[in-house]
Amino acid sequence: MNSISKILSENGPLTGRQLQHKSQLDVLSLWRSCVKSEELISRISGKRYLRLDKNVDGYARLSPSIMREFLTYTIIGLKKDAAQIDRMSLTLGKKIERISKEKYSLAKNTIRRLVEDRPDAQKLLENACFIIAGDIVYNMAHEDPRPESSTEEMIKGSDLDIVIVTDNLSADVVKELDKAIYQQKYYLMKTPPYNEEIDYVIKDMAKVEDQLHFDSFEHKVAAKLLHEGKFLYGSMNIFEAIKKMLAEEAIPDKLASLEIEAVKDREQAIISLSNSAGGILEEGDSKLFYTREEIEEIF
Repeated sequence: MNSISKILSENGPLTGRQLQHKSQLDVLSLWRSCVKSEELISRISGKRYLRLDKNVDGYARLSPSIMREFLTYTIIGLKKDAAQIDRMSLTLGKKIERISKEKYSLAKNTIRRLVEDRPDAQKLLENACFIIAGDIVYNMAHEDPRPESSTEEMIKGSDLDIVIVTDNLSADVVKELDKAIYQQKYYLMKTPPYNEEIDYVIKDMAKVEDQLHFDSFEHKVAAKLLHEGKFLYGSMNIFEAIKKMLAEEAIPDKLASLEIEAVKDREQAIISLSNSAGGILEEGDSKLFYTREEIEEIF
């Protein structure tokens, strides 16, 4: 603890990631020390929200994970620096909002240009709805570098999660749309200064109706993404129809119940991890502290 206080005395308040880099402590031990210390103050920017994870009992957990929240969204400092900590936390919150808005704009402009350049643009505008979901809609997007799961290319933080719902589009049109989006996905991933990842799925209204049965992990994930999703481009009529279907199937209430359970689990996880000893490997409680990137996030 003395070494942490010394670092913060010499450097002033830091993010969890900055403090971990300077202390060279394992993240769990550092987090635990900061949580239990009476000498330090921590301020968390942003919000927690429901995420579904196949590796968690009942599927419901809160995002960001405890580790992600500590490293990316938390400012830590000495009590005497409380005013500076508050200012830095406010600045961090504004940065997160800026990143989220920039990623939203990138997603919208990418899809808009893609559609406008196609000969069947009007048909897509009337019969396809592009919906943005994930970190961005909660104003919680980040830019921490991470490897893309299939290529190991380094990506700049949060995905651009896009759900495309079609209605009365031919298989050929959908195939060409899929090809065009995949090309943009590859371009954004490979091209500096973007290094962004589009994670997307294309489905029709019949599949949406089936997924709203909410009777499997995949269906619950799909329903959650549609519930949280914001209109990006295309048909507003389809977007409004989807939101009406969600309400009719009581999806908002079902998700709210899952979030209540996720909040309880987070509270218990914080208590369990803060009162235990040793590093994450010795404890075997890794899923309480962090989760692997969900490559199955979109259905």
